[in-house]
Order: sequence, then structure tokens, then C-alpha cells
Amino acid sequence: MLIKNSIAITAIALTLALPVGASAQELVNGQVTKIDVSAGKITIKHGPIKKFDMDDGMTMVFRAQDPAMLKAVKAGDKIKFETDKVNGQFTVTKIQKAN
Repeated sequence: MLIKNSIAITAIALTLALPVGASAQELVNGQVTKIDVSAGKITIKHGPIKKFDMDDGMTMVFRAQDPAMLKAVKAGDKIKFETDKVNGQFTVTKIQKAN
């Protein structure tokens, strides 16, 4: 019984030691400047992307993981988005209009 309790306590302690949101993607603030639906690309003026050690904002071209998401926004829209590197390219994996 003591061993089972020790294992359970260790498992709980390890779970609590994980940083909050460690597996969650970072939402980045941005503004759409251009959309190229035929190429599946979106140009976004964005703030820092800590995940990639980008401490300054800039304007970048991203691939869209799902080209259908490009139809939900237009140039000038303020957005929040998630990005990742897919096959070595910066790719928008989620996008939503900002309030």
C-alpha cells in the first residue's frame, strides 16, 4: 500500500511541476496584409513569437496549413494565430479574428 501511494504522489507531483500551458500553442497578435489563396499563403504583420525566439514584431509570409482558413479573413483584419514549422516552413495552424 505504501508503494502504491508513493507512486501516486510522485505522479501527481510530476504533473503539477509542468508549466501551465506547456503543451498549448501560443496565440500571436497580428494583422493580415495580404492573402494569396492560389498559393496557400498569407502575409501577416505580427508581434513577437516567443516560440521561435522572435522578440520583435515583423511582417512575414506564412503557409496556411488548411487553405480554407484563408477565406475566413481579409487584408486589414486584426487576428490571433498559431504558427508552427511544418516541413521547415512557417505555417499558420490556426487563425481567428481578434475582437
